[in-house]
Amino acid sequence: MKSLVIGVVGNGFAASFHLENYRRVYDVDIRIKGVASRTAEGAQDFADRHGLQHAYASVDELITDPEVNVVDLCVPNAMHHSLVIQAAKAGKDIICEKPLTGFFGDGNQESVGKEVARADMFQTALASADTMTNAVRRAGVQLCYAENWIYAPSIQKADEVLSKSDNTILRIVAEESHSGTHSEYAKVWKHCGGGSLYNKGCHPVAGALYLKYQEGMRRDGKPIKPKSVMAEVGNITEVASFVGEKEKWVQTGWHDCEDWGSMLLTFEDGSVAQLTAADITLGGIQNLLSVYSSKAVVHCNINPNTSMMTYVPDESVLGDAYIREKVETRAGWQLTNPNEDWMNGFPDELQDFCEAIAYGREPKGTVEIARDVVAVCYGAYVAAEAGTRFDLSPYM
Repeated sequence: MKSLVIGVVGNGFAASFHLENYRRVYDVDIRIKGVASRTAEGAQDFADRHGLQHAYASVDELITDPEVNVVDLCVPNAMHHSLVIQAAKAGKDIICEKPLTGFFGDGNQESVGKEVARADMFQTALASADTMTNAVRRAGVQLCYAENWIYAPSIQKADEVLSKSDNTILRIVAEESHSGTHSEYAKVWKHCGGGSLYNKGCHPVAGALYLKYQEGMRRDGKPIKPKSVMAEVGNITEVASFVGEKEKWVQTGWHDCEDWGSMLLTFEDGSVAQLTAADITLGGIQNLLSVYSSKAVVHCNINPNTSMMTYVPDESVLGDAYIREKVETRAGWQLTNPNEDWMNGFPDELQDFCEAIAYGREPKGTVEIARDVVAVCYGAYVAAEAGTRFDLSPYM
């Protein structure tokens, strides 16, 4: 077993929940040595808050540290490509937050999402994903794709239930919708590589791919790949009557990204997945997946769920008690999440990554799924722009 010395790149939301869940990892020898960020000051502040040994002056210093053998990338999407390749060349195993990569423009466009044809985006984004995939394989290092839907206990249980008999997944219906975003950068295409369809939709896409790939591996020893995709996207917050409303709880301000999208994905065996994503959904996060198979129906209520409910007439009663992510009010009846990280799959995700790297096996969140999510989502963008079905077969 290899001992892991981990360096975290980034000091935002993802880096914080990674740190919290590394501390739950068991039966693997790990140490979080330090953090690097955009500024040395930001890295030092994060290190102080989380009790880390070291704040690196730069990302280069972290990646070239001979003691660090795992680089955990918790940075904006546009930074993934160069850092994955740099870490791979340095012989480091890599944990990379979702999505893997994308199209971010040439640096000269302020409104990438309004200026560039989606077909051009598709080619560039997929080439980036393939370059990253090839780099880690040539270097002989692991790339663990941090897609928590794959690790959500309900998704893993669904896969177990489906595996117990000769079971064909006929249809998947899934949605990830939020009440806005944690970061303003996510509203600008050049930073995040897309809008809701990509940055929220990558979750249900990965969940659907994982379950169909698992089915294919059980039956035929190879994944059941996507064949084609149709899609629609929109900026629902630009509806005239909503714009005219004086009081708003729905988040606005999307620069050149869509705030809603939906796709119909067809697999090579003829089965389908209906997948929706949005940033305009009040009432907290909606992370839901249903499987309709030949022998079962499975509903995975990742968030919200009814594991716990609370009622208070005024949210001041709760003090600083956490209810669940992105809910606008804590008053009244609430679907209260007693362990949101666990339901989202974060502890199992980090456990699997550490075990995979330490023991030299493949993680559940593979670079193959990471790469295919890019192809599906950007294929959906092409389909939405052209108003037609996009053939994914040549790219799988």
